[in-house]
Amino acid sequence: MSKPPRISRRRFLLSGVAVAGATMLVGWGVMPPRQRLHSSANLPVENGAVALNGWIAISPDNTVTLAMHRVEMGQGVHTALPMLVAEELDVPLSTIKLVQAPIDAIFSNLTVMRDNWHFHPDESGNVQEFTQWMFEKVGRELGVNLTGGSSSIADSWGPLREAGATARALLIAEASRQWNVPAEQIRTEDSHLFHDLTGKKAPYGSLVALATKGKPHKVVLKDPKSFRIIGRSVPRRDTHLKVTGTAKYGIDVRLDGMVYAAVRMSPYIGGSVQDSNPTNVLSMPGVLKVVDFSSALQEKSAAGAGVAVVARSWWQARQAAAALNIRWNDGGNSSLSSERIYSEFVEALSKDEGHTYYSRGDMAKGSDALRTIHAEYKVPFLAHATMEPVNCTAQVKDGKVHLWLGTQAPTFAVRIAALVGRVSESDVVLNEQLLGGGFGRRLEVDMVAQAVDIARQCDGAPVQVIWSREEDMTHDVYRPAAIARMTAGLDKAGNVINWEARSISGVLVHQFLKRNLGLPGAGPEKHTSEGLFDMQYEIANQRISHVSVESVVPLGNWRSVGHSHNAFFKESFIDEMADAAGKDAVEYRRALLRNHPRHLSVLDAAVEKAGSPPDGHAHGVALHYSYGTIVAQVAEVSIVDKQIRVHRVVCAIDCGIPVNPNLIAQQVESGVIYGLSATLGGEITIKDGKVQQTNFHDYNVPRMSDAPLVETVIMPSADLPQGVGEPPVPPVAPAVANAVFKLTGQRLRNLPLRLG
Repeated sequence: MSKPPRISRRRFLLSGVAVAGATMLVGWGVMPPRQRLHSSANLPVENGAVALNGWIAISPDNTVTLAMHRVEMGQGVHTALPMLVAEELDVPLSTIKLVQAPIDAIFSNLTVMRDNWHFHPDESGNVQEFTQWMFEKVGRELGVNLTGGSSSIADSWGPLREAGATARALLIAEASRQWNVPAEQIRTEDSHLFHDLTGKKAPYGSLVALATKGKPHKVVLKDPKSFRIIGRSVPRRDTHLKVTGTAKYGIDVRLDGMVYAAVRMSPYIGGSVQDSNPTNVLSMPGVLKVVDFSSALQEKSAAGAGVAVVARSWWQARQAAAALNIRWNDGGNSSLSSERIYSEFVEALSKDEGHTYYSRGDMAKGSDALRTIHAEYKVPFLAHATMEPVNCTAQVKDGKVHLWLGTQAPTFAVRIAALVGRVSESDVVLNEQLLGGGFGRRLEVDMVAQAVDIARQCDGAPVQVIWSREEDMTHDVYRPAAIARMTAGLDKAGNVINWEARSISGVLVHQFLKRNLGLPGAGPEKHTSEGLFDMQYEIANQRISHVSVESVVPLGNWRSVGHSHNAFFKESFIDEMADAAGKDAVEYRRALLRNHPRHLSVLDAAVEKAGSPPDGHAHGVALHYSYGTIVAQVAEVSIVDKQIRVHRVVCAIDCGIPVNPNLIAQQVESGVIYGLSATLGGEITIKDGKVQQTNFHDYNVPRMSDAPLVETVIMPSADLPQGVGEPPVPPVAPAVANAVFKLTGQRLRNLPLRLG
């Protein structure tokens, strides 16, 4: 929209330093953080259920209602998160019923905020602790609820266990009062309370109404050694729905009186509608009206300016939209191309040192190097290519906006719906659906702005907006294209003396903040260099920097974000160094990990499980740390008819306490396949200001026949749970590329990998 978003109290906090000075924020920062147990919004309950806190209610029949604050997009959180509550509350997992969490700050994602600054994982101190504390507090004030950053379990580990344990303590306190026995003598199991000395027993549901009037007995979280649910491979709760086809995604929503909208958006990046003539389509079957939604969109959103055709069926709308006469303005980008973007990158890298994200030692010691190695790597823009096309259903009626969609960012969805629908946020009703793939694309809410603006012009009828695959592919917030220049000096024995990595790309977070929070993006941003500045290898002298450039191409979060390409740069170059030193790539890594026993254990586990490759095949190795998780992969590769064929990927993963090993293995398999899409086929190219790829015939993703065997080794751990959904993605490309080098002698430094 041309009018900037209104600045709310929450967003004002982020500019507090500039407005009120650092002193005020430092004082605010040392105050205790707000609690995450009790909500200001009512927990939606039914059948006589009584809420014990902002997360949990219990019915007289012992059914537990849990406010689900994270969305299910295949990663299994609707199974894993209830497991945390079932464990602490001592109830069967099958008795937990999920309801959509209301919009409230206790459901915000603090882990994503806390980890948003570029600290090296090997370093700690007061500055780091205070900065993370401040980011977490700001996150609590902003109250942004989102599912992303592989953070669902890490962020919920404390609040959900506390909610379960507190509810259990309230019930124990009430039983203690009614039975007149010490609370310490009461145990809980299977949704019941027991006092073994007197033989008394009561179901939770019989005490819950009075339990809320008392105070909880001492709240103590379980010792992990006593876990009975956490750590087990519990079957997914949504399997039956998906197998029987009854799972409901955003695209499956059907409402009385609903009409459908198909969109035509400017084929030019940053383009606009010059004019359109709806006359020729208004008489087509089922067509109701033609609507221009361009003014509803935020700057550099994925959705381009354009026009929607509203009809009684989506096919009627799609056919009419295709026939619509539209003339487009190119937005001044008609000469934009991938070649030009890469050329500008190369020129900027030659002139600009960039921001140094991490440095250590003395880089001048490189003059002692017997040999210096240089390499330049390049990766393209990437689309998300979710299986469920972009969609949103909206209704604007009687001063309220109703939404039906799968979104990773309900806070942003409500905010933009209120802005475009011209109502307050309290008058927006969000009905969350399952997501047919997210991968960061559904952190964006451009489809919400579009749908609400169209619905606002449809006289109160609910409108379902569905993008064609072609509109989806050519209007995305793309994974940034990037180039990296790597340099290393080796001594006589092949040991690394110094290491320098300098990369360049657009800055997705700057765009993301402006689109979704109305905040200006400025300064160094972690995601551009993550995976490089925070690498694990023990190199005494190193410097990692990044050159940030403005991008007219819309950029967004793509599964594993900066790690997705920076791991390719780092792990490919480590192999090049090993080769130059005449050493085995695994042994070379081991020598650089002497003080990283967890990394070493993960690497050794993957290599041991992989064994030796069959004749004609080769193994490539990669090791990477992201989202608090260490992953090592061994890719077994061959060359078939001059094409790269990946037969098997062994993945060892240390993600802290494995809450549900079955879900971890599923996410590893998913991550490997997604990583292979970027490794072997994924590429968005731009010519004459337009994205060239339009569907899966020219944007290649792995087919079932391409899928390798994926074997997962889950490392035992007592550390706090960390990310799982994204960490398996980054090591795939370098592992495959390193195997290809062994087979062919070709060092492939550009993605997707193509043999010469």
